[in-house]
Amino acid sequence: MTTPLLDIRDLKTHFPVKRGLLFPRNIGTVKAVDGVSLSIHEGEVLGLVGESGCGKSTLARSIVRLVHPTEGSIHFMGRNLAGLSGEDLRKARPQLQMIFQDPYASLNPRRTVFDTLAEPLLTHNIVPKNEVTAEVNRLMDQVGLAHRFVRKYPHEFSGGQRQRIAIARALALRPKLILADEPVSALDVSVQAQILNLLKELCNDMGLTMLLISHDLSVVRHMAQRIAVMYLGRVVEVGPADQVFHHPSHPYTCALVSAVPLADPDLEENRARVLLQGDPPSPMNPPGGCPFHPRCNYAEAACATERPPLVDSGGQRQTACLRLDELP
Repeated sequence: MTTPLLDIRDLKTHFPVKRGLLFPRNIGTVKAVDGVSLSIHEGEVLGLVGESGCGKSTLARSIVRLVHPTEGSIHFMGRNLAGLSGEDLRKARPQLQMIFQDPYASLNPRRTVFDTLAEPLLTHNIVPKNEVTAEVNRLMDQVGLAHRFVRKYPHEFSGGQRQRIAIARALALRPKLILADEPVSALDVSVQAQILNLLKELCNDMGLTMLLISHDLSVVRHMAQRIAVMYLGRVVEVGPADQVFHHPSHPYTCALVSAVPLADPDLEENRARVLLQGDPPSPMNPPGGCPFHPRCNYAEAACATERPPLVDSGGQRQTACLRLDELP
């Protein structure tokens, strides 16, 4: 196996919770990301799934250093991003770019499409000034937008068109890694398929490496070669997409797969559902041991005290579960 393009080890991102206006004091800590280890190889699409609030977006923002990680390492192209700052961090950032969930919020409403795409090209000297217009037009072609749109503002576009502009901006710096944070969740269902197909074509044609974040397993399955499942700030299962989707090994993954609707109404009506108990615990006060044990149908006494490591579970998979050998 080749060296991973991105290798994350024991990454933690915690946020202090303060109370008081004049004399603020710490009253707790939100453990948004709590010991994540992941790797992505060049040309691979890794899907990251989990419930809202499990730490997916915080993990992506920690990787690109929009938030500062508390502990751990983020090795990207041989350098530890967690230890970079200032000019070193600025030079590293063009190689990894983000596509955000809400395209309207991520685009400057006072800038035209041309200004939005030209700024990173000029800031990082990607092309000479006299070639900026041609490069902007090339980016528009890549994402399926007409050249005449370059003088328009974000409010003049539909949601799907705005996300195409955001994708073009991410591609402008010719990055090695793209982190797509729920890129279709804010779009209509009919438009979601168009954007997913565009991302898939770009990955195939350009050999892009991508971390695709979603709460929807069916979206990730459409694009990813591997899937990582996250729960309460920790990764509980990683493996090939087909294996994770058809033969999940962690009880939480089983519940996620069970929630994906089937196209056949007869199968949908008759299949067995995996129902979870209660609500997800607060990341400010996570349970001891396995974070999933309060909602798990297979939990035993040891699950409340022992934190399960992410271990090989066969078929190029890793699973964090103390009762792995006993599960059906």
